[in-house]
Amino acid sequence: MSNSLLGIAVDCADAATLARFWGAVLGRPVAADATAENAVLLAADEAISGPRLTFHQVPEAKVVKNRLHLDLVSDTFEAETERLLSLGARRLRDLQADKSRWTTFADIEGNEFDLIAG
Repeated sequence: MSNSLLGIAVDCADAATLARFWGAVLGRPVAADATAENAVLLAADEAISGPRLTFHQVPEAKVVKNRLHLDLVSDTFEAETERLLSLGARRLRDLQADKSRWTTFADIEGNEFDLIAG
């Protein structure tokens, strides 16, 4: 069998708005045809890494913790924390285990993600 990861799909209330948030977080452009129903973050530039991210409007609201979340890593952890907060992310908790340190955030629709000090 031969499979490869095409991308990650995110259910949301407003696809274009959430795509713009994640586009700002990851430094990726949002496709020009983004709507409240569907939006895609472009990753055609060789300098941009990671899977394709798509956003799809669903009728139900998020009610529980994510079963899957994104992990980001930054060598400018404090500055990146402040940038994420300025974009609308909410800090949920700060964690440390041995030499590892990370913060769990929620995006503008409440989806959890981690920023890891790297």
